[in-house]
Amino acid sequence: MKNNRLNYIAALSVFLVIVSCGNSEQNQSAAAPPPASFPVTQIQQKTVTGYTDYPATIEGIVNSDVRAKTSGYIEKVYVDEGEKVRKGQMLFKLETQSLSQDAGAAQARINVAQVEVDKLIPLVEKNIISAVQLETAKANLAQAKANYSGVTANIGYATIKSPIDGYVGSINFREGALISPSDATPLTTVSEIDQVYAFFSFNEAQYINHLQNAEGKTKAERIKNSPDLSLILANGTEYSEKGRIQTSTGQINQNTGTIKIRAAFDNPNEILTNGNSGKIRFPIEYKDAIVVPQSATFEQQGNVMIFKLVEGNKVETSIIKIQGTVDNLYVVESGLDTNDKIVISGVGKLRNGTVIAPQDTTFEEAIKPITPLFRN
Repeated sequence: MKNNRLNYIAALSVFLVIVSCGNSEQNQSAAAPPPASFPVTQIQQKTVTGYTDYPATIEGIVNSDVRAKTSGYIEKVYVDEGEKVRKGQMLFKLETQSLSQDAGAAQARINVAQVEVDKLIPLVEKNIISAVQLETAKANLAQAKANYSGVTANIGYATIKSPIDGYVGSINFREGALISPSDATPLTTVSEIDQVYAFFSFNEAQYINHLQNAEGKTKAERIKNSPDLSLILANGTEYSEKGRIQTSTGQINQNTGTIKIRAAFDNPNEILTNGNSGKIRFPIEYKDAIVVPQSATFEQQGNVMIFKLVEGNKVETSIIKIQGTVDNLYVVESGLDTNDKIVISGVGKLRNGTVIAPQDTTFEEAIKPITPLFRN
């Protein structure tokens, strides 16, 4: 009887262990969640255009400094700053009273020298005096006339006129100021702004990239084939006219490591003027490039990472090298090809080797910019 009882207890224990194990396996199966869903897309090539902004300064296509050719006090200023003037229009007038007195004295010396010549001519003809004396008198007369011409020229220089059609800049001297040809500061600057120059700079790498990407065998051909440029004005708006690169200095500035570029813009509405500032927006076309949305990437130890979908619906991290940025996209130089599928969002929730439930998304939908819910 006792053995039967022991056998019963042993059998019951085995049964309970088996039942317990079965329940444990069922509980574990019930606790394991299904793989989380993540959108994925097949990599494709696409031609996109990005833009890089460069600070620029604006100058009139012709900037002519107006300077005095003679010394004197300014008697009258005939124009105001910003005024449109014509070539030859009077801008300044210098006081000429002392010059007029000098001209009178010079004219008197001419008269004296002329009298001397007239007196000596008959004496030379009669061989009373040497011809050398007459030649000396004639030389004195010529010198007197030259002096007079110099004085009258200075009187003419006292009227200072515009050298070109254009707009008057800052007027640096006013009535009563004493000026001279040696002054470092011009009276004003007249700028022709029917067309303007925009000056900006490339660093060495940017300059080389531009020359390599532009079509043409020579530098002149590459410049001619450069893309149209946009100008962003100081108020943030885009200027209505497109510009073109005309030339570059051709030499790297050893102090700054940059090369100066000159672009030209038409200015039919005279919005731009000498001294304006802005930004040149330079387009860069990436032909048949691999692009990915920035939302599909994350940074780790200075590297840009992305999750590829591999066998068994697992994700695997991969380092990608970025060539450029276009809106919400990265242009990929290396690390991906068109055989790859990538996770396009939610990458912050993933770890290397995670199994996911992939949701196929079209490439165009994957790279579409996300519309913000709120705007400032």
